[in-house]
Amino acid sequence: MPAAPFLKWAGGKGQLLAQLEPLLPKRCQRYIEPFAGGAALFFHLHNLGRIPAARQDGGCRAMLNDANAELINCYRVVRDAARLPELIARLRAHAAHVSDPDYFYRVRAWDREPGFTERHGPVERAARTIFLNHACYNGLYRLNSKGHFNVPYGKWARPPSVFDEANLWACHHALQGVELRAQGFEAILDWAETGDFIYLDPPYDPLGPTAAFTTYTGTQFREADQRRLAEVFRTLDARGCRLLLTNSPTPLIRQLYRGYRAETLLAARAISSKPDRRGRIPELAVLNY
Repeated sequence: MPAAPFLKWAGGKGQLLAQLEPLLPKRCQRYIEPFAGGAALFFHLHNLGRIPAARQDGGCRAMLNDANAELINCYRVVRDAARLPELIARLRAHAAHVSDPDYFYRVRAWDREPGFTERHGPVERAARTIFLNHACYNGLYRLNSKGHFNVPYGKWARPPSVFDEANLWACHHALQGVELRAQGFEAILDWAETGDFIYLDPPYDPLGPTAAFTTYTGTQFREADQRRLAEVFRTLDARGCRLLLTNSPTPLIRQLYRGYRAETLLAARAISSKPDRRGRIPELAVLNY
């Protein structure tokens, strides 16, 4: 069975795969994603066999990184055959309470407790993250300034599915040979090599003052960060990496990547709390090939 993202993620690229497809390389020696999120493009390329099953030098075939440590913890647990059965059991227990908002808020409050990561092990935290992600409002992942998950309980016509066991096993197989890191995006300068295919999908530059949604890790991704990312892009370009970046088509982003190939994509905005503000909006794909 093909693997698909097991988490909902703001800005997830599942809906854009058909538009991204003509822009993607047919093969790559190694795939790197510094802003992994739901990893839709990674799973897509894996399903198509475009990421090598192994490297001749014995190195990792792909690297997924994200500054959100709890997100990367989920990938590590799913990758681990010894821990995945326990994760599935804990998710099954959470799923039995998906229609209980009081249960949701009790689980959400765990990260308010002192010593959250010490009191709750990797599997327990991964199950919590996946459960909250599917049971919360609009499938949103957002942290406040203290690093606490603060999305409210969701509203649906019928209870959502918390997990798909078969897909979790498919993702487990896809993640074999993949290095997982929880670092800032600039750490990519320590890993990237000539010939790597690197997909950069950062928090987007806001299209307007009410469009900003950049708080996935408890800190915001601001203009200074966009400028630092553009410098990293140019450094990797000079190193001989193949680069694809997606962002908003704002004047800032167009100016930062002037001189590179740029293609317009159309994405459905689904994160707004107001249905009349959801719709198709343009996105920019920037390539150096």
